[in-house]
Amino acid sequence: MTEKHTTASFEEVTEIRADSPTLVEGLPGHGLVASIAVDQLTSQLDLEHYGTISADEFPPVVTFEDGLVQDLVRVYAGSNPAVMTLKSDLALPQPAFEPLSECVLNELADEFDRAVFLAGAPAESEAEIGTVSGVATTESIKADLVDAEIPIHDESGVVGGVTGSLVRACHKADVPAALLIVQSHPFLPDPQAAKSVIETALEPLVEFDIDTTALDEQADEIQQRMQQVAQQYQQVAEEQGDHQQVQTGMFQ
Repeated sequence: MTEKHTTASFEEVTEIRADSPTLVEGLPGHGLVASIAVDQLTSQLDLEHYGTISADEFPPVVTFEDGLVQDLVRVYAGSNPAVMTLKSDLALPQPAFEPLSECVLNELADEFDRAVFLAGAPAESEAEIGTVSGVATTESIKADLVDAEIPIHDESGVVGGVTGSLVRACHKADVPAALLIVQSHPFLPDPQAAKSVIETALEPLVEFDIDTTALDEQADEIQQRMQQVAQQYQQVAEEQGDHQQVQTGMFQ
């Protein structure tokens, strides 16, 4: 009996031609830092819905917003600045990691110049929240991090979850990528950590300007709105024993 092999597929819904965009990943993970930050980027940069990714391994659901149904995993893009974002409204189960990673590499990697991934790590103190460090898949991306004055993460460690799978796939395929590790609240969705990674890392690295005022003014509202997604992420992670959490000498 042969094992069933399934793959994810990308469907373009709007023709957008951007000159070597940077892909910024915003999938649900620890503290929902990536999701909150990329929601802000997508909105403020007026990115358009470029396409959707589908796979049998994704949860059999649709989400809706403003009275309209939308696909679960979506890609947005714009040309000025040249940015592409990857979003999901729910945490994805472990069987979806590999198909999604293969789809990003096989169907999207030729379109973007480099990728930036975001991983939340539980801070050990309130003072650490929002601290950002970076790792790279190539020496050129490491140089980009240094040029953007983003501290290089100087400890060994492991990143799991869908973000770890995507970074691993980029590394194996020699796709230039950066992983930004953000210290965030151990238990709650963290708009302040998202604000910090935008201001101290994404803005200088990708070269755009984002107004993060809303992350201060609407912090409580954002926390409440994202709490359901955070609980769903936690449930999926516990069931699979597979957290995105960055594990280093400090975070065991």
